[in-house]
Amino acid sequence: MTDPRPSEPAAPRPDPHTPELAERAAKLRVAVIGGGVAGLVAAESIAAIGAHATVFEAQERPGGAVRSGEADGLVFDAGAESFAVRGGHVRALIDDLGLGDRVVSPEPGGAWVAGIPGGAAPLPKGGLLGIPANPFADDVRRVIGWNGTWRAWLDRLRPPLTIGRETSLGQLVRKRMGSVVLDRLVAPVSTGVYSAHPDDIDIDVAAPSLNAALTRAGSLSGAVAEITGGSGKAPGAAVQGLAGGMATLVDALVARIELLGSEVRTDAPVQRIERDGDRWIVHAATATEPESAPQSASDGDTPDPGAPADALPEHFDAIVLAADEATARRLLAPHVPALAAVATGSSPQIEIVTLVLDAPALDGAPRGSGVLTVPGSHTAKALTHSTAKWAWLRAGAGSRHVVRVSFGSQDEDPATATLDDEHAAALALAEAATLLGVDLTPAQLRGSHRARFVQAQPSAVRGSGERRAAASAAIEAVPGVAATGAWLSGTGLAQVVPHARAEAERLRHALLWG
Repeated sequence: MTDPRPSEPAAPRPDPHTPELAERAAKLRVAVIGGGVAGLVAAESIAAIGAHATVFEAQERPGGAVRSGEADGLVFDAGAESFAVRGGHVRALIDDLGLGDRVVSPEPGGAWVAGIPGGAAPLPKGGLLGIPANPFADDVRRVIGWNGTWRAWLDRLRPPLTIGRETSLGQLVRKRMGSVVLDRLVAPVSTGVYSAHPDDIDIDVAAPSLNAALTRAGSLSGAVAEITGGSGKAPGAAVQGLAGGMATLVDALVARIELLGSEVRTDAPVQRIERDGDRWIVHAATATEPESAPQSASDGDTPDPGAPADALPEHFDAIVLAADEATARRLLAPHVPALAAVATGSSPQIEIVTLVLDAPALDGAPRGSGVLTVPGSHTAKALTHSTAKWAWLRAGAGSRHVVRVSFGSQDEDPATATLDDEHAAALALAEAATLLGVDLTPAQLRGSHRARFVQAQPSAVRGSGERRAAASAAIEAVPGVAATGAWLSGTGLAQVVPHARAEAERLRHALLWG
């Protein structure tokens, strides 16, 4: 992420609480295009100084990948279900919004890995990104077998002089510990967490201290043991959630924005933006009733009654692009030509099918909090037993179980992409039965919910840091424009929230003191 602060020492700023500055801020109008968490955080930051922020969200609800679902009268997370605690940025936002008493930690039951000889086994403890600290540990050997164990142990015997600085996680693991460890332990974690193959994961982003520890310890397993201390959790790996679901964060942000006198518009996709001197014109759309759909002025054809119609264009002093990468690039193309020279990040399609089940066989959480899969072994890439993972959801579900089945990964469309909702649920049920090792019948399915996402390229993918920095630099060169969102910050709220705050601050500085 490009540092939003000036490279030269800034002149002393006027007191932001002076009547003069407050009057200037109150006259500012800023359009925020995109109502995901990044856009809402940016809008709240802008509204906090007294300026008016208008959020344009194309969907019927704000939040983006942070959304709730409902099935059989039960409300659950249908997208992001947790946040990484590293940095403290998300927790600070949650506390500021008065949600601190809702913060919860997941239950201690661990995940399993499926697609190995014997079907499935618990994911070994004491590892980092799936890399074991001790290949001879019983839980590791159960997954990789004796042949994999002896090959992995060769890592300890390789001369230290063969250690070099690797950038690819896959290449490092393959070289040091062999393909079995890579395929059965590391690949399930990287595809489940990052939706990317280990070969494409940048070690210095996913595990910043690993290369240095490898040099000190002389082996990869020794490096993992040094970093984790045998806990199996690298610094910054802990996650937490919100009782009631992560969508409560979205609701609180919208309420704060409206309390500050700004607004969030839904069903309002932005068609284009234009420059008008020092200001910007936003051409958005508004949903129209079928009977009021206008006739085409050019050929007299009747447009699609369900299509959005152009609303009156509006003028703004600045623009914050907080939409997905494709939308942001389309809108910025006429105004940020340098952006065209920056490579577009890969954006895997992800589908999550959530099942509500009446299945007593799941009462004992037979495979912990969920299952990761060896790539290519199953149609699904991962499963989360949500009522085993989150006590707040289990309390509301009663005897029912909530299971999330995830499809799609890098360079692989979801297997559910061409299916209707009924058949997608049937496929998810079949995958859940296989992954959990229990019989699940259609009669046990009480309800289902389906959600689809376009996931921004994870920050851990090699080259993504340079790409994001180049894109940010091109956008920052244009006055009156800021941009945020996962395609620029990296995925995950722990990266999205501080980036959105920083971009809002950069824009506020330019508008008030620039």
